[in-house]
Amino acid sequence: MPRVLITAGPTHEPIDRVRFIGNRSSGRMGIALAAASAKRGWPTTLLLGPVGLPPPEYSSLKVLRFQTTDDLHGLLADHWPSHDLLFMAAAVADYRVGKVHKSTSPQVEKGQQESGKLRREPGGLSLDLVPTPDLLAEVAKTTRPDQKVVGWALEPADRLMESARDKLARKGLHAIVANPLETMDSPTISATVLLRNGQELTPTADLPKATFAEWLLDQVPVLMAAR
Repeated sequence: MPRVLITAGPTHEPIDRVRFIGNRSSGRMGIALAAASAKRGWPTTLLLGPVGLPPPEYSSLKVLRFQTTDDLHGLLADHWPSHDLLFMAAAVADYRVGKVHKSTSPQVEKGQQESGKLRREPGGLSLDLVPTPDLLAEVAKTTRPDQKVVGWALEPADRLMESARDKLARKGLHAIVANPLETMDSPTISATVLLRNGQELTPTADLPKATFAEWLLDQVPVLMAAR
């Protein structure tokens, strides 16, 4: 049986100890995958971000929490080597705060803004954003031949397939779930799985995320055979 690693939910990148840059990811898809995998008795690890939904409880499921991209980066480095299959369903932030520019004082370096709460400035403030590490590309580079990585592409429907194929090739993934932006934070999903070899796998209809998770895990033999 495969040892499955799943990431779910958003990252929160701090502006100070109160505020953060985040996104609307609910974690539903990753949580549903973790529940479906653990229910099959597969050894499963869920790396779960700051979401309101509770994680599932199964004896075969380990749940570890993260807040930031750096947190998730460390968890992936620690746990990916002992797993066979990664479903990278987390919505990792593309940017984090580098510097904060306040209208009445000099710029605040990263780290300093996290030590307290920035006061409201009458003249406003501006943030310099810097890219976060590309976790998916980094994981793909360290993947052994016996391991498989499945990513997610979330894009508007009119450019979804083109963007998914580009991401699949550019990041060296074995497969990618092409997920329309319109289903974000929705209980249902309408998605197509693209494999590196050009094969496409599509459910017969839009599905609740829990049902899609079961369908996706039914495709694991195909995913593990992908080259």
